[in-house]
Amino acid sequence: MSAPRLEIDLDKIHHNTQTLVQRLSRVGMSVTGISKAALGSPEIANIMLRAGVTSIGDSRIENIDVMRKAGVTAKTILTRSPMLSQVTQVAEIADMSLNTELDVISQLSIAAKKAGRTHGVILMVELGDLREGIMPTELEHVVRKVLCFPNINLEGIGTNLACRSGVIPDSENMAELSSLVDAIEAKFGFRINVVSGGNSANLKWALSGNKTGRINNLRLGESLLLGLDPLNRQPIDGLYTDTFKLVAEVIESGIKPSIPKGETAQCAYGKTSLAHDRGNVSQAILAIGLQDVDVNGLQPPAGIEILGASSDHLVIDCGNHSLPVGAEVTFMVNYGALVDAMTSPFVAQVMQEDSIGIGQRNLIMPLVSAA
Repeated sequence: MSAPRLEIDLDKIHHNTQTLVQRLSRVGMSVTGISKAALGSPEIANIMLRAGVTSIGDSRIENIDVMRKAGVTAKTILTRSPMLSQVTQVAEIADMSLNTELDVISQLSIAAKKAGRTHGVILMVELGDLREGIMPTELEHVVRKVLCFPNINLEGIGTNLACRSGVIPDSENMAELSSLVDAIEAKFGFRINVVSGGNSANLKWALSGNKTGRINNLRLGESLLLGLDPLNRQPIDGLYTDTFKLVAEVIESGIKPSIPKGETAQCAYGKTSLAHDRGNVSQAILAIGLQDVDVNGLQPPAGIEILGASSDHLVIDCGNHSLPVGAEVTFMVNYGALVDAMTSPFVAQVMQEDSIGIGQRNLIMPLVSAA
């Protein structure tokens, strides 16, 4: 099997998704499955849909186009505000989009009319994280304008927290979103269908017995794909965290000093050496590098330590056991490493889905294997 590769366990993604869909349904919330970290994989999108998500969201219209062409027919949402240069594609391909700019919505209206379609809009409100969002005091004005655009439906109001500044979704900011929705409905006399409270960082708030108010949708990516809470990267109870594994191949192996020899300056990526002397080490080089993955987001198997990386090489200390050329080492990945590896054209993707039972598959693949 080719390396480097991501081994993707579709059964475990299905389990994670179904589990959270069921938990959130008990508090009146639907789930939009976010596919951006999976590079708009139609296989993963379909697994999420089979597990109960009501729509698929992605930040790149190109990914939504790939899913559409692969036969994914579910409602799709562009989760990054459309670029003006792409409004025609967005209006033709996506069913809905998250928006903050009237100029963009105006152009979406024109493009949707030309395409003979109606495009749904969710207005995003700024509640403290300082990424995208209309200031709350300006929301009424924006809604009034949006309601006048032909071929545009105002489907909902939402917000996003914890992505740029790490602001935690809590009872206060979620209550503010609910109040804004109530005020808009009272002012304009219509019902807002979707109140999208945020992302996987909202799960602790949503499932802790708090009053959820008007929030009826969450946009989940990391929790479905990796089983982790983005607020602290801790495993979510009952979910799998080993859904994605990155496998890389050894291309050099030997005993080398632990510190460089000679005067040092910046390396290829602008860093300086921080190595400390621990004598000779059993070093191996893997055929993957910073061009493919965020090395800081890799978790090596027990007994192996990452020493450093360049564009195309990952250097590890093998500990007490040397690895022969051709051996494979399997790493767990965090969200950033997953995004990079899925995006790299040099990392193969191997989908795993079978009937042996997800509880048994943990016994099948060792973390380190000889060729």
